[in-house]
Amino acid sequence: MALDSPKVKKYYDRFGSKQDSQGFYEDAPIEHLVAHADFASVKRVFEFGCGTGKLAQRLLGEYLPAEASYRGVDVSDTMVAIAKERLASFGARAEVTKSEGGTKIPLGNLSVDRVLSAYVLDLLPEEGITEVFAEARRVLAPGGRFCCVSLGSGRSLGSKIVGGLWSAVYHVSPMLVGGCRPISLSRHIISGEWRVLFQETLSPYGVPSQVLVVEPVREG
Repeated sequence: MALDSPKVKKYYDRFGSKQDSQGFYEDAPIEHLVAHADFASVKRVFEFGCGTGKLAQRLLGEYLPAEASYRGVDVSDTMVAIAKERLASFGARAEVTKSEGGTKIPLGNLSVDRVLSAYVLDLLPEEGITEVFAEARRVLAPGGRFCCVSLGSGRSLGSKIVGGLWSAVYHVSPMLVGGCRPISLSRHIISGEWRVLFQETLSPYGVPSQVLVVEPVREG
């Protein structure tokens, strides 16, 4: 069973300063996400679960146009504080706020060009993941993309073993793995609502991650 929001907050308030140490298996999949998100002409970006602001700092500094803005939310006070400090040099272009949990994206309909989520959906129950997909579709402007990466199921023998062991530990005690577990992002793609632009599974150091970039299908 997925951890509830207060338990997730408690864990990441304590672990937040060490979060970037996960880069040994997260960085390569996130690199693929960035490569297929097409940020060159983006004006507005929203990140669901911004963590320490590491991805936002890279996007604002290297990939987004100078007029583009970023908004991120996170349930952890520690993460929000680190992200705010990390992004302070970008001034009004970057906004980080604390979330009270839940899956609601605090934006209007058709109001943002990219919705990002990196290693956050694998913290949510299955119905929560479905709700985030629906929310992303609601807030994405025409031509927008939902770009996400999470722990996934491995393809090679080694990554399947790692994924299986991770799932086994999760079922014993989700807190031992920070509330994260391997999931399938693909199962939340509703036919007729999303078009897949890119999906791939990578397993740096044997840890499997699924990268997914989709765009809403709009009538007309």
